[in-house]
Amino acid sequence: MTITENKVPEGIELIVSGRLDTTTAPQLEAVLKQIEPSKQTLFLNLSAIEYVSSAGLRVILLAHKIMLPTGGKMILRHPSDFCRQVLNATGMDAILSIE
Repeated sequence: MTITENKVPEGIELIVSGRLDTTTAPQLEAVLKQIEPSKQTLFLNLSAIEYVSSAGLRVILLAHKIMLPTGGKMILRHPSDFCRQVLNATGMDAILSIE
């Protein structure tokens, strides 16, 4: 898995590619914990995600929870077809903002 961080006018975009599973989820979690929560937006670009497991879903929810207390928000950008299927099957698409 690779994670690329970009500053955007609205906040921060993390472009995540590869597999988001038990092995790689801690890597994304470490990056998320370094982001200072503020009234900004965190964009998680998941267009290049090949696979996501329950461990990956947990980290996606963690990103959402990190941003909420300060009035910030998290938006999933362009989830891959597989990722979108998992989000739909688990009902997370109703909880998270997806564009």
